Amino acid sequence: MSVKLIWGNVPTWAYDSVKGLLECLKTVEPSTYEHCLRVGEYSRKLARDIGLNEYEQKVAEFSGLLHDIGKIGVDKDILLKPGRLDPKELDIMRSHSTISETIVKPLATNPFFAQLLPGIRGHHERIDGEGYPDKKIGDEISLFARIILVVDTFDAMTENRVYRKGLPPEIAFAELKRCGGSQFDTQIVKAFLQAQPYWKDKDNEQETYHEIIKKIA
Repeated sequence: MSVKLIWGNVPTWAYDSVKGLLECLKTVEPSTYEHCLRVGEYSRKLARDIGLNEYEQKVAEFSGLLHDIGKIGVDKDILLKPGRLDPKELDIMRSHSTISETIVKPLATNPFFAQLLPGIRGHHERIDGEGYPDKKIGDEISLFARIILVVDTFDAMTENRVYRKGLPPEIAFAELKRCGGSQFDTQIVKAFLQAQPYWKDKDNEQETYHEIIKKIA
């Protein structure tokens, strides 16, 4: 899979900046904060396992870490509502991806952060064009957005929430496979299904932002 990036370095201040944003999210909604840490970690691992280089893996990781930062701007009554959202509430919830982009955009004067924006904005776009906010189709969608959508959906399905218990991984795997080619990029789903069960067993894993944050907190 190819991806067009402006080559560069991750700025030395990137972790501190992202930590500050995530600490704000943690204050507002701790479970979303934890979800973002997992999605960042999973996005990096999946990017690695589809053959992206270390710099691209960092773009995937940071995009995943910040994909839901916009939920800071969503009312908690909507964010944590146990039942189905009404159309107005659904529109508000869906605005979180563009709010996330808006929050990160001031950092995008740096090329590294500029390259996070497509994955952050587009992480709810669907291959069939039925996603949001731009209804992009197929390869029009950023590769990083397609990576995040798979790991984000898996984590959301398997995560325990105050109003429901998470699904067993095998059921979540089956759902990802079922929706490959409509909601998800089929190749990315295939790579995820092959790799994810073995992630915890790999030796000498690169230290992730999740682990760094736990040490700092």
